[in-house]
Amino acid sequence: MANYEQILTDVEHQVLTITLNRPDRLNAWTGQMQLEVEDAIEKAGKDDTIRCIVVTGAGRGFCAGADMNGLQEIKPDSEAADAAVSGASTAEADPAADDLAALYPGRFGYMYACPKPIIAAINGPCAGIGLIFTLYADLRFANQEAKFTTAFAQRGLIAEHGIAWLLPRLVGEAQALDLLFTARVFRGAEAANIGLVNQALPAKELLPHVMETAVYLSNQASPRSLAIMKRQIRESYFQSFARSLEVADQEMQASFASFDFKEGVDSFVEKRPAKFQGR
Repeated sequence: MANYEQILTDVEHQVLTITLNRPDRLNAWTGQMQLEVEDAIEKAGKDDTIRCIVVTGAGRGFCAGADMNGLQEIKPDSEAADAAVSGASTAEADPAADDLAALYPGRFGYMYACPKPIIAAINGPCAGIGLIFTLYADLRFANQEAKFTTAFAQRGLIAEHGIAWLLPRLVGEAQALDLLFTARVFRGAEAANIGLVNQALPAKELLPHVMETAVYLSNQASPRSLAIMKRQIRESYFQSFARSLEVADQEMQASFASFDFKEGVDSFVEKRPAKFQGR
């Protein structure tokens, strides 16, 4: 991986771990961090040696939201200031981007377009844009004592970067409006109870559990299957049931001709671990 300034990257057991690395600022989000995380995830999505991506935070926090120094500099109608805080790309959209990237534009749509599973390991405070970032992950696990807040209403802001669309789909409208209107602080245990995260665990158990999950996905599941199922789910929000069923039928037929299908069946019959190749 490239050398980065505000994130750390490590690859082990076919899992890329991205660590937000501004611990003295509780990993507050900056434009530089946005660009680096996007670069690392997009490169991992194209790297056949990486099968799963984990994102966590250095020190005691995950991400405390946008860097307040950047927020103080924002002026109305300032694209540069918005990009500095939120990490907006100033480049032209790639006309060759896949369908998922077109369905989910904005700051974090690239995470939905990434064919690899992305797991957020929320080890500590998670607020504002840091919380939004985790909602674009495929799986979320949290320290049961980690503090969460949407924060926007207490900063004179609105439900930005797609959270108004994402949050009700995860926790329901009533819970979403509560979290957005009040901007109250809640902990990882409640996040699990309302469905915002998959599971809340004691601090010492969080990363071991996340890594066990990531390694399992990397070794026990077909990369081809995971990529297609991820795309099916993300596309389904814009499809009728009939269209979703049609896509599933087409993908099932294509699966029968794949290496991973043959390997999956053979490994089961031969009672051995599968050696999937993602094709």
